[in-house]
Amino acid sequence: MKTVLHVGCGPLPSRLHPSFAPGQWRELRLDLDPKVAPDFVASITDMAPVPGAAVDAVYSSHNLEHLYPHEVPLALAECVRVLRPDGYLLITLPDLQAVARLVAEDKLEDAAYVSQAGPIAPLDILYGHRPSLAAGNLYMAHRTGFTARTLARALVEAGFAGVEARRDEAALALWAQAYMPAHPAIARLRQRQAAAEPALQAP
Repeated sequence: MKTVLHVGCGPLPSRLHPSFAPGQWRELRLDLDPKVAPDFVASITDMAPVPGAAVDAVYSSHNLEHLYPHEVPLALAECVRVLRPDGYLLITLPDLQAVARLVAEDKLEDAAYVSQAGPIAPLDILYGHRPSLAAGNLYMAHRTGFTARTLARALVEAGFAGVEARRDEAALALWAQAYMPAHPAIARLRQRQAAAEPALQAP
């Protein structure tokens, strides 16, 4: 059975991505808050309790936007450290390109969608969920953000050998899978890249 490290897991029941099917994946839970009873109490920027090259996948849902920009490389380096050579990171976070479109349409405080926490406006996506912040949960503040291009670049700069990033405009979200060098997807990505390069002209 493969192992996935669920970063920022929150309280049970877990909100793992459906690709991590029960019976095929064993979940290890990591969170800053000991009250949610994680397997590891730690931050994404310092996952020292997790041994190096220990997990097959890392799942990070809406964590990076809570960091300051200078902390992002630390967090991604930690993801690389804990992954096995054939592992991968599955990450999702807000798509600032889609959010900027709504801001440009003067919809800064209009509900963009409704979550379990209630209506979410572009202002909440940019700076953090206002009701949570008002209640004293300052961990909910947002301090950085990405477009698909800048997220892919940050993942490659962190040491991942290949990245597949996509935008989910309906959900105002970015999704990316970032692969370690020995992951089988790397060969497929290299073939796709080679096919996209212009053919050399014979002299």
